[in-house]
Amino acid sequence: MAWALRAFEADGLAAWTEAVMVPAWTRGEERAELLAGGQVLRPQRLAVTALGNSPGTAAEGLDAEVVEVRTLEEVAALGGRARGKLIFFNHSMGAGPGYGETASLRTRGPAAASRAGAAGALVRSLATATLRDPHTGMTYWPPGTAHVPAAAVSVEDAELLHRLLARGPVRVRLTLGCGFATPAMVESANVLAEVRGRERPGEVVVIGAHLDSWDLGTGAIDDGSGVVMVMEALRQLSLQPVAPRRTVRAVLFMNEENGLEGGLGYAKRHAAELPHHVAALEADGGSGRPLGFSVTAGEGGAALVKRLAGPLSVLEASGVQPNGGGSDIEPLQAAGVPALGLWQETSRYFDWHHSAADTFDKVVPAELAASAAAMTVMAWQLAEAVETLPRVPPPSPAPAPAKR
Repeated sequence: MAWALRAFEADGLAAWTEAVMVPAWTRGEERAELLAGGQVLRPQRLAVTALGNSPGTAAEGLDAEVVEVRTLEEVAALGGRARGKLIFFNHSMGAGPGYGETASLRTRGPAAASRAGAAGALVRSLATATLRDPHTGMTYWPPGTAHVPAAAVSVEDAELLHRLLARGPVRVRLTLGCGFATPAMVESANVLAEVRGRERPGEVVVIGAHLDSWDLGTGAIDDGSGVVMVMEALRQLSLQPVAPRRTVRAVLFMNEENGLEGGLGYAKRHAAELPHHVAALEADGGSGRPLGFSVTAGEGGAALVKRLAGPLSVLEASGVQPNGGGSDIEPLQAAGVPALGLWQETSRYFDWHHSAADTFDKVVPAELAASAAAMTVMAWQLAEAVETLPRVPPPSPAPAPAKR
């Protein structure tokens, strides 16, 4: 946070911070082992890591029988068979379904296990590589839901559990030292900088990425790469002979990973300005080369982005696909702000995402530079174009219940 502020200022940009309160969760000890018994001839360590916002176990650990499921619906169908068990959420993300199709097992699964009376949860890592490297991530606990210990297990050990469970009962001892500090919320901040528009400074294009990362690695691809793209884009815009027609504001959001407090805080603080935010563009897809942009806007928005992206055809980065945006700009999208995401090549991204392998060596400088260029061009185009993107329509109201 302090580094980003200094870097913006060193580039001669008007920069400032805006305070947000964020969760203070810490990881601590994490161990798991198969317990001997039945077809398990001897204890065996499992590669696990605590999931974000999980509580810890008792000091002696949690010793429980494992029950395998593949969907949230299967948990609910277990009935009394879930009570006191360790629910193992298995899936086949690396072989077919993508991150979006399986992420709910991690984000919602532990709470579903808790509601079923389980003692804890294990979730197969949302990963596309088999490196015995568990991948962490956020879990959500609806109000009133008892928090139970939850951990991600490596792909290899998930496969081992699956094979053993096909033969008979399996028990695992899970020990986690994670939990919330006291106080549970502490002050942090978003970091902002902007280039003021020459004609319509009150109209704003937001370009954003998130400053926080999971603690297992260094966050080089998630989302250090996005941060430097945004910073470089704003620096390049500040060096142009004339400023763009509208203001371009860089927002480096805090707490995307386990609470979205930065995105929510920005939307709340700037609520009066949101009708004049003409677009928001987020970079949170790693450091791979650019392919184009995903778009959420009113009718005709995708076609306009396609035209604006025309200069990027030289980089083969002028593609457009639906469902644009990102976690931090979702609150802006809910207020009608057209949302774009930088669409990147991500074939290796989920090998490293949320794991100890998210380190600087994964960044290919030429690809990162190309993505920064794509971010710069689209920011300029959105801020300079005479026509603005059509706003996101409000969601359709839910139908009234039928009268009986």
